[in-house]
Amino acid sequence: MRAVVVEQYGQAPVVREVADPEPPPGGVVVRVHATGLCRSDWHAWAGHDDGVTLPLVPGHELAGTVVAVAPDVRRWRVGARVTTPFVCGCGRCAWCTSGQAQVCPDQTQPGFTHDGSFAELVALRAADTNLVAVPDAAGDAAAASLGCRFATAYRALSARADLRPGEWVTVVGAGGVGLSAVMIAVARGARVVAVDRSPAALDLARRLGAEHTVLAADPTDGHEAGRDVGPGPSRVAEEVHDLTGGGTHVALDAVGSAATCADAIHSLRRRGRHVQVGLLPAVDGHPPVPMDRVVAWEIDVLGSHGMAAADYPALLAEVERGALRPQDLLERVVDLDEGARLLPGVATASPAGITVIDPRLPVRG
Repeated sequence: MRAVVVEQYGQAPVVREVADPEPPPGGVVVRVHATGLCRSDWHAWAGHDDGVTLPLVPGHELAGTVVAVAPDVRRWRVGARVTTPFVCGCGRCAWCTSGQAQVCPDQTQPGFTHDGSFAELVALRAADTNLVAVPDAAGDAAAASLGCRFATAYRALSARADLRPGEWVTVVGAGGVGLSAVMIAVARGARVVAVDRSPAALDLARRLGAEHTVLAADPTDGHEAGRDVGPGPSRVAEEVHDLTGGGTHVALDAVGSAATCADAIHSLRRRGRHVQVGLLPAVDGHPPVPMDRVVAWEIDVLGSHGMAAADYPALLAEVERGALRPQDLLERVVDLDEGARLLPGVATASPAGITVIDPRLPVRG
């Protein structure tokens, strides 16, 4: 099969022929119809993740059709249209059996612990625990986002932040996770302030229902991982406080840098809830977090790591009745070659929506 392959950290990936995968014990092979180009894939490419072994096929956010099934799989058959959480639980431990596979200590993640979905085919582990049937209402590109960005935002706001109607929420980063969070928060009756450095992304956030938007600093001004975070609130946080009359009840960092984490926390009102979704790669050790504000204002700091397959029914029900429309976040669909070209620039790109790779698109002549 054809696949995008990362052979060296930080170097341009290549598209080449690799061996077709076989279904692992308890697992399946899925023919990939759509796979999202996500910032997490960029972290793996850049070498920020422990446990990644090269060469590697990246890609963790997917939808497709089952084409091969291991003999011990009970719930799935060839031809099923599926997605999967990017965190695949082992299916055996107490966390998995209690429906909390997103924190399974023996989890696997396509595109990180083994070859992922930037390919024509992908192998997935523990299928009976991890696969999710895709509803007819969701197209392939929209269904792919249910495996990571949309589901991650859904659980972060519902199960972790317990966002309530009428509350204010700051969403820092209007990429795939952030825009999903805007849509989900609005659907839950919350009032949203979206923060991003891209005017186009903020325009989309407003179309999705954000009440206010704040233009963050350009990365050339230091608003990225590694910026020297000052002791007090930034201009972004001060603007959020002015817009909301004292800060928001909930803040979500969908980017993952010292600066965006600090902006999110400083955007909160007293006794607010911060949810960290974006990965924070270490820069000279662990990134600084404004713990003085966390302590003095009694801020709750919550991590959120995807969503287990057991929690998908509520999300899918909202998609099926049209309350949530992940398809509205799609910006473009590209082939494997274009996906390989785009991957190194994901951290600095400013898309207004989600980019999806379709490995079935023909090879360009």
